Amino acid sequence: PAPIIEMMMKIHQYTMLCAPITAQVAAMEALRRGDRDADEMCADYDRRRRMFVKGLNDIGLDCPLPGGAFYAFPSVKKFGLDAETFAERLLREERVLVVPGPVFGDGGIGHIRCCYATASEKLQEALRRMERFTKSL
Repeated sequence: PAPIIEMMMKIHQYTMLCAPITAQVAAMEALRRGDRDADEMCADYDRRRRMFVKGLNDIGLDCPLPGGAFYAFPSVKKFGLDAETFAERLLREERVLVVPGPVFGDGGIGHIRCCYATASEKLQEALRRMERFTKSL
């Protein structure tokens, strides 16, 4: 009915015309005082990045320290498996999901991509499982 549609249009216009006031106030607060939080978050990601890459290298997955994003790109060449087989077996045998490097082009051959944008405890558990897997090869 037309009266209901008219009221729905008003609600739609007032809620979709711009960001809600509460979101605008939150955004202003983040812009005014958010630097400390952003700095803490960046430092935490850096700690995880360094811990995870060190762990990969310690278990024999040669990996340079990434300069950006949340991904490590270790080599699996010395384990005698192509990246696809390594990734499939790691998932099946240890329940750790990685992406075979070749999906990113020829430069990814012999590598896997690992994401470290998760809790440190989960990363440490993934490293334990990856170490168990690489020792079984």
